[in-house]
Amino acid sequence: MNPEKWTHLCIDMQRMFAESTPWQVAWIPKVFDQVSEVATRFPDRTIFTRFVPPSSPEEMPGMWRPYYEKWPMMTTSELDPVLVDLVPDLRRLVPPARIFDKTTYSPWTSGRLHNALLHQDIGTLVVTGGETDICVLATTLGAIDLGYRVVLLKDALWSTTDQTHDASLQLLGNRFSVQVDVINTDGWLSSL
Repeated sequence: MNPEKWTHLCIDMQRMFAESTPWQVAWIPKVFDQVSEVATRFPDRTIFTRFVPPSSPEEMPGMWRPYYEKWPMMTTSELDPVLVDLVPDLRRLVPPARIFDKTTYSPWTSGRLHNALLHQDIGTLVVTGGETDICVLATTLGAIDLGYRVVLLKDALWSTTDQTHDASLQLLGNRFSVQVDVINTDGWLSSL
């Protein structure tokens, strides 16, 4: 893993979080320009994750089943399938940008993403997207465990609440300061 080699990992910039669904997040428009700036400048270095719900709660193991019993309208049998895709302005970047689908908060569970990054000798992940206190948190903690350096672009991350967003960035930036950098997008871009 070469820390000088980086990729942009954009977490769950999907229509189901940007458009009118029970999971819509009002913050996405506030950070979209920063996310788009990084992805548009570096589409060949961008991997978009997509959180893909099952078609029914019964398809999921353990506590994921009651989770989707609470949110049946968000299963793919009830949700318009186009809402699982990336927001259109980012979707147009694929290819050369790539998509990685996941069924859990963390993209590391299957091992496929880590293997792909190891094959490219990637050692640093530049993270944008959301939610800061759920999927970004799971992505960051998993990346730390696997040995990656993580750069969180704090003005390109979204969440549903200021309090948990701020607390997550404080935790990650302070407790994991050797492995995680928290920086604004402009500051990171100017450092390249």
